[in-house]
Amino acid sequence: MLVVLPWLITRFRVADEGGWAKGVAAGLMVVGMIPLLESIVRFVRVGRGTLMPNVPTERLVVSGLYRYVRNPMYVGDLVVLTGEAFLFRSGWMVPYTLAIWAGFDLFVRKYEEPTLKKRHGVEYQQYCGRVRRWWPSLSGYRS
Repeated sequence: MLVVLPWLITRFRVADEGGWAKGVAAGLMVVGMIPLLESIVRFVRVGRGTLMPNVPTERLVVSGLYRYVRNPMYVGDLVVLTGEAFLFRSGWMVPYTLAIWAGFDLFVRKYEEPTLKKRHGVEYQQYCGRVRRWWPSLSGYRS
């Protein structure tokens, strides 16, 4: 999603002009990777599980970046894809990024959220009531 399909779309041809755009792109790509890496560590250490649906966490993870947004990994992926759109200046990267977001949203609403509601009940419902799905909150969740 972050490498193969963008490569097929852009062939990783970096635009010649726009030094500022390359800086913005690099910054977005680095910042976007932080939630993925942080989530992997947090799921193992705090949740006692993995990112894989077949080996889910034992505990609901509501700390770290999950205090501010319910789906930090997906938000990070979208930030990386936005950085790639800047770097490669491809008109196709924008609709691709929007399609990925739509796919994430569908997956979250139809699979992840119902599954977490079943597994964690009231705790997850309270969390959802305080933390937004896609747009980070500056106040943070406190259980």
